[in-house]
Amino acid sequence: MNWEIIRYNTYPGKYNMDLDLTLVKNCDPQTAYLRFYGWNPYCISIGANQSYSEINKELSISENIDIVKRPTGGRAILHSEELTYSVIIPNNKNVSGRLIYEQISLAIVQGLRSYSNNLLEVELENLSPNFPELLKQSAGSLCFASTAKSEIKFHGKKLVGSAQRKIGDKILQHGSILIGKHHKKLVDFLNIDEDEKNILRNEMTERTTEISSIINEEVNILLLQDNIIEGFEKVFEMNYAQKELTTY
Repeated sequence: MNWEIIRYNTYPGKYNMDLDLTLVKNCDPQTAYLRFYGWNPYCISIGANQSYSEINKELSISENIDIVKRPTGGRAILHSEELTYSVIIPNNKNVSGRLIYEQISLAIVQGLRSYSNNLLEVELENLSPNFPELLKQSAGSLCFASTAKSEIKFHGKKLVGSAQRKIGDKILQHGSILIGKHHKKLVDFLNIDEDEKNILRNEMTERTTEISSIINEEVNILLLQDNIIEGFEKVFEMNYAQKELTTY
């Protein structure tokens, strides 16, 4: 398998989602993509089966926050202070999507541990939540309100949220590696009453964390990216070439 790496830059939300789908379309049986990106302006993304009506559109416009729908599942995320990754990989050998998910998570874990000794206790979640029951709760609107099996946590708190979808004979997986605390402001943009918002704010604080809080210093996003690339090299034993985005 040959890998092509697209390094970090920031783009609007719709462009980011459209580009991930373009890479899926361009992915041939011998090529996989690993892409890193950010969001400019900040953006709320909702899962493929989630309704736009859950988000306060007027407030989002006034705060210059984009809203976009992801091609993958999962719940709402406020993309702000984070390093986002996407992996597009051919699956003509019918490998389990769950196994690919776990391998990607392991690669990111290795990268996080290499980035800082304070992240050595980052680990994978071993349990799966009861998603039908979770979605009945107020927290069900939020991606970072629960941790799924093989997602990445630190001391029991979710640090990376990811979603995966099989598209034909290819797999798209993308996710948010939390760097700062701004993602917690997502609650402000939900169309729920203030009491529910207060409950969700507490849940976000109790259930999530971010790299800057763990290491107690500013995060070098490009160095973090390089460490995660090294993690992918180890887990996937990959040969890769760097690609300029203009080729797409």
